[in-house]
Amino acid sequence: MSGLPPRLAALLSLLAGDPQADRAVPPTGFTATLTLLTAAAMTFLAVFALALSLATGRLADRWADELANTATLRISAPAEQMAAQTRTALEVLGQTPGIASARPLEDAEEAALLEPWFGPGLPLDALPIPRLIEITETGEGYDAAGLRARLQAEVPGAMLDDHTRWREPLVAAAGRVRLLGWTALLLIAGSMAAMITLAAQSALAANAQVIRVLRLIGARDTYIARAFVRRFTLRTLMGAAIGMVLGALALVLLPDAGDAGGFLTGLGPQGAEWLWLPLLPLLAAATAFAATRAAALRTLERQA
Repeated sequence: MSGLPPRLAALLSLLAGDPQADRAVPPTGFTATLTLLTAAAMTFLAVFALALSLATGRLADRWADELANTATLRISAPAEQMAAQTRTALEVLGQTPGIASARPLEDAEEAALLEPWFGPGLPLDALPIPRLIEITETGEGYDAAGLRARLQAEVPGAMLDDHTRWREPLVAAAGRVRLLGWTALLLIAGSMAAMITLAAQSALAANAQVIRVLRLIGARDTYIARAFVRRFTLRTLMGAAIGMVLGALALVLLPDAGDAGGFLTGLGPQGAEWLWLPLLPLLAAATAFAATRAAALRTLERQA
């Protein structure tokens, strides 16, 4: 390996290991089981934390896209004035700079909007249902305050809703949930590092006699620590891979309600987002490498 770059040579040396030094690390026992189970369980939880962050990101983007550049004009007027006020409102909207289009919703569309609350077959003709006008803005937008003032003068029964009071809280809430997901990932990584550190310290303490023998024959602490780092890193990588696979299967088995599905039914990653999952075992192995190396060198220094 003399002709290889130093980092590549160190990685190959870590993977290859040293049979003599590996005997200082118990191949079985509660430390091996603890490391595997911890890595698998933490990675399983990390899959769902990552999926939560990705799903809330998609949800925030969808809410922002659906509510941006749109507004709704609601006209509440007596039945005999409804048609006239609707025509006047459409004329005002057509003359307002920044509005690309405006159209009144059909009765069937209004019935579809009310169906989740009142059920199918709602008799719109017998109820004083307001007339809704869907407004689409241009990229530059329009003067909402000026439009409200003009509508108040010309269309007394009109009320403009530019969706600002709906969009901003929803997007902010989704952003906070996404932040909680990433925070959960950091806490999971910290918990995994703590558990692996304890397992490594326990293994070092249990093999103190073997370590003394290795030192007597000239082994240095870095040589002994490398065996622990390799064994615990590979155990963590194996356990994390198992946890990642189980988490991915759990996400795949979540019910899919299609376009009508809610937030939980769309929790699984979509498209290229699945490529994030294989990174979790690698990050877990990197965490184990750093935690085990620090714990091994610190413990060996105390045993000296």
